[in-house]
Amino acid sequence: MLIGELARRTGVSPRLLRYYEDQGLIGARRGANGYRTYDEGAVTTVRQIRALLAAGLSTEVIRTVLPCAEGEEPQLELCPELVATLHRELAAMDEAIASMRRTRAALAGYVPPGG
Repeated sequence: MLIGELARRTGVSPRLLRYYEDQGLIGARRGANGYRTYDEGAVTTVRQIRALLAAGLSTEVIRTVLPCAEGEEPQLELCPELVATLHRELAAMDEAIASMRRTRAALAGYVPPGG
């Protein structure tokens, strides 16, 4: 399928699909006319990417997670390396949340009570 059809079927813009390709998340073949063509599995892969992005993973991490993903939700086959990666991501998110809470508390200290 061409990039326009993949965009239509997934709700992802062609520009973003090209970005995913540049990041090594999806692959495309080039036809004789130079157009990108995608196989049917690209629809599922794009949906997996969107779900993993919504879970807060970066495209770099997603690139390592995708081989373990099955289905559109996706379900992850939890090999030890993947579990370690996900634990690192959760720890980084926990630290970011804690940092934001500290920053929020500091900012709230400047606001008068009831104001």
